[in-house]
Amino acid sequence: MLVERTSRLVLLAKMDDATAASALAGFSAKLNSIPEPLRHSFTYDQGKELTRHQELAAATGVRVYFCDPHSPWQRGTCENTNGLLRQYLPKGTDLSVYTQDELDAIADSLNNRPRATHAFYSPLEVFAATLASATQPQNAKH
Repeated sequence: MLVERTSRLVLLAKMDDATAASALAGFSAKLNSIPEPLRHSFTYDQGKELTRHQELAAATGVRVYFCDPHSPWQRGTCENTNGLLRQYLPKGTDLSVYTQDELDAIADSLNNRPRATHAFYSPLEVFAATLASATQPQNAKH
């Protein structure tokens, strides 16, 4: 799972297993699907599946940061999104039975769900506005 911090847009990546190779492939594909102006950094916990983080950074242009051990508050947006995701995929669910299309449908449902933190706009609406703002040419000030 990837969560864009500003808009809270959720991207779910199908991985064949919990290996570093699967994480590299899945996260690279999803991160590269985010337009470059909004793709700056990636914060991760201490999982061994991101041992190939330098390759991820090279493949995506994203700086990778790691949280301190046992410090979930450093990934607050992700922890909150995990709670929302559990409504669709309860803890202990076998994720291997889900296709990428099914995961995309779950992410679409979350991304179209209005959030109080965004004045009840959905993450998709906020992401679109953020992207539009990021790609607008800056007006020169006189």
